[in-house]
Amino acid sequence: MSHNKPVTLDELLSDVSSVPSLPLLYSRLDETINHPRSSIADIAKVLSEDQGLAARILKLANSPLFGYFSKIDTVTQAVTIIGIQQVRDLALAISVIGVFKGLPKDLVTMECFWRHSIGAALAARVLATSQREANLERFFVAGILHDIGRLLLFMRLPDLCREMIETARNSNQCLHELERQRLGYDHADVGGALLRRWKLPTRVTEPVEYHHRCNHAGQFPRESAILHCADLLAHALELGGSGEERVPPLIPGSWERLTVSPFQLPQIVAQIDNQLEEISKALGGAVT
Repeated sequence: MSHNKPVTLDELLSDVSSVPSLPLLYSRLDETINHPRSSIADIAKVLSEDQGLAARILKLANSPLFGYFSKIDTVTQAVTIIGIQQVRDLALAISVIGVFKGLPKDLVTMECFWRHSIGAALAARVLATSQREANLERFFVAGILHDIGRLLLFMRLPDLCREMIETARNSNQCLHELERQRLGYDHADVGGALLRRWKLPTRVTEPVEYHHRCNHAGQFPRESAILHCADLLAHALELGGSGEERVPPLIPGSWERLTVSPFQLPQIVAQIDNQLEEISKALGGAVT
C-alpha cells in the first residue's frame, strides 16, 4: 500500500481479507456466555473443544495471577472459581496472541512484542489491584491488547512503519507521536477501531484507544490512566518492545488519578517481575 497519501483509518480497516478476525471458538464462547440458559458446564464444554486453549486457561488459573492454594484441575472448576467473565477475558487474551502471524521480522519479533504486552498487562493488573478495582482481568486483557493496532500498521503499511521507526530512532520523538503526524491517528486509535470491529466491550476498547491520551477518555478515564501508567512501567522495565525505543512521557495527572504512592513502586515492580516468566509460559510458551 502506497504511503504518499495518508491512509485513513477506515481505509486501513476496510480490506476484510487482510484484517485479522477473532477465532471462531472465542465468538462461540462469547455467545454461550451471553445466552441466558447457558450453564457453567456449557461454557466449560465450549472451552474444552480447543485443548490448547483449555490447557492455557488451567495454567493461568494455577499461576501466581490468582494465587489459589488448592490446585484447579478442570476447566469447569476454573470457570466456577475464577468466574465466567474473568475466564472469558483470559480466553480472549490467549486467542488474540495466536491471531497475528507472518509479520516482517525487521519490524517486530512476536516474542518481543508479546513480552511487552504481557508486561503491560501484569502492570495494569497490579495497579488495578492496588486501587481495589473489580474484575481485574479486564485490565489484564487491555494490557495484552494495548499495542495491537501497531501490528495492524506493520501488516498493512510496512514501508511507512520502517521509515517512522528509523525517524524516531534518529530524533527525539516517540513513535506514536510520529504516527499521529504522518497518518492523523496512532496505533492506539487503530487498536480501538479493530477491537470495536471485533465487538469487544467498551471497558476494554476505550482504555486501549486512549492509552496515549488518557485525559481524553470519556467513559473509562481511570482505566485508561491505569493502562497508560502500566505501558510506561513496561517500557521503563525494558520488558520486550513494540517498536517504541524510548519511554513515552507521563501524561500530567494520570499517576495522580491512581493515588498510588511512589513508595509502592518497588513492591509493584517486584510483583511484575515475580509473575512475568510464569504468565508468559502459560500464555504460549514462546514469549521469552
